[in-house]
Amino acid sequence: AGAISSLQRQLEIQESRLRRAESEKRTLQKRLREREERLRAMSSKFCSLREEWKHEEMLAALERENCSLRQVVTEQESKLAEQKELIRELEGTVSQLRAEVLAGRRDACEQRRVHKETQRHAESLEHRELQTRVALECVTSRFERYRSKIIQATFSTAGSKPPQAELTDEEVLEAMQ
Repeated sequence: AGAISSLQRQLEIQESRLRRAESEKRTLQKRLREREERLRAMSSKFCSLREEWKHEEMLAALERENCSLRQVVTEQESKLAEQKELIRELEGTVSQLRAEVLAGRRDACEQRRVHKETQRHAESLEHRELQTRVALECVTSRFERYRSKIIQATFSTAGSKPPQAELTDEEVLEAMQ
């Protein structure tokens, strides 16, 4: 009976320990669940903070890209303005060159007209010169015939001596007088 009673006491002690252990287990499980819930809540907060941080990082990156794009747009607008100014200058130069070409063409046409007119005048003068030469040849030939007739008449008269050398016009005039 003593052994049974001792065993019963040990059993009660063991059951009491078991109950305490189970109570501790429940308490620990409750604490564990609470900690898990806090951990999930903190994890959720961290996730949302991480998402916000990523979102803010993405917004910052977008803002940097926007600034960069604004700068590129400003540079492109500046280049476009320079190119427009260059185009205006080139158009002015083209207009000026066209005017110069037209003036050059007019001058060339006028020079061709003047050249043709001068050429016609030169041809006319050449024709007149040819006519004058022909007329001069005729007059010279007639003059030579007339001179020779005068010489013949002058020196064929009685008492005159025939010329020894070629006579000049003055000598013919003196002999004739």
